Amino acid sequence: MLQWARQAYLLINYVIMSPFENAWQQVQSAATIINLDPSLLQRLAQPDHIWQQDLKITLDNGSEQSFPAYRVQYNNWRGPYKGGIRYHPAADLDEVKALALLMSIKCAVGNIPMGGGKGGVVVDPKALSQAELERLSRAYIQAFYQHLGPDKDIPAPDVYTTPEMMAWMADEYGKLVGKPTPAVITGKPIEAGGSEGRGIATAQGGYYILQAWAEKLGLQSLKIAIQGFGNAGLTMAELAHRDGHNIVAVSDSAGTIHNAQGLDISALKEYKKITGQVLGFPGSETIPIEQLFSLPVDILIPAALDNQITASNAASIQAKVILELANGPVSPEADSILAEKKIIVVPDVLANSGGVIVSYLEWKQNLAGEHWSEADVLAQMKTLVLAGLADLSVLSEKYNVTLRRAAFILALQRLQAAAK
Repeated sequence: MLQWARQAYLLINYVIMSPFENAWQQVQSAATIINLDPSLLQRLAQPDHIWQQDLKITLDNGSEQSFPAYRVQYNNWRGPYKGGIRYHPAADLDEVKALALLMSIKCAVGNIPMGGGKGGVVVDPKALSQAELERLSRAYIQAFYQHLGPDKDIPAPDVYTTPEMMAWMADEYGKLVGKPTPAVITGKPIEAGGSEGRGIATAQGGYYILQAWAEKLGLQSLKIAIQGFGNAGLTMAELAHRDGHNIVAVSDSAGTIHNAQGLDISALKEYKKITGQVLGFPGSETIPIEQLFSLPVDILIPAALDNQITASNAASIQAKVILELANGPVSPEADSILAEKKIIVVPDVLANSGGVIVSYLEWKQNLAGEHWSEADVLAQMKTLVLAGLADLSVLSEKYNVTLRRAAFILALQRLQAAAK
């Protein structure tokens, strides 16, 4: 009875805990393990700056509408604030704060000289025309440009924002400051100063880690299940399939398909282009999403939404390794269950860090007025990602903790070393 009551208490606390409280709890746990200076922990407890403004734009029908907007600058001890801008109807300040904190952690784990920031606009972008989205994107820069800059705060794309929107924002910033300043925004199209390799960076960084685990497991051909068949999930599937790994299940927003002998990813990509979904792909069977999570695979890759692996399904997972290509796909309770089952979770702050690392490399190219080849960009990213994996593995063994806890320990150590 007491055990049941304790589990109920923990579940209730998780349900009511905000995204920021969840992220901060991770920081506190890691700080306790390494006896972080309490004064530094106190300084990390809140963002450096929170900027808020309503963005007023004229819609195509001539009416005006306001959209709440945020820019949170969390920590810049290691370098200028860095983080995406998301357009989402459910965006709120607590979420943006949490993501800005996690960007501080991610940049430190990736060992790039940048801090953490994040932006958000409360809007359903699907309800706006292209012209309205351009006006909104330019309005965001008009509202916050004084707080942005290549040596101050460098935004990038995030949920429902695109390279084209970043180009509008960079152009607007240049107009406001009186000169072109491409290094103020990353994730731009190539023709606007973007970097080679940016479109595949998130999946490619995760794939370098997958290759490392294949070597560690002593397997030339991994059995893989992927939740999510958008840009990151599809790219990961293509990379793995190209190298002879066996993709036995994938899912998208419409459903989940499975083939125990492996799916032909090239054919599936073309099928989805035509039909808009993976369901019905010849030679596959439709299965419930929960069955994808419980398949006996070597690597399970959540590459879709957050909070997908929870206390309700973690016990059924049979994968040896979970590679978090999505942000926050594993809940805190699930983390504990997976640790007890000895299932390794490569945390999102490392597994999907290829995106922010290539953003950093884009920033470097813009500052130097250079444009590097994709091979050069990906080689530099690979070095940083694999160095991060090695560092986490060492700390995980040293402190007998999960890779996620090791990531927060590593980030706090690097932030402490850079504290101003």
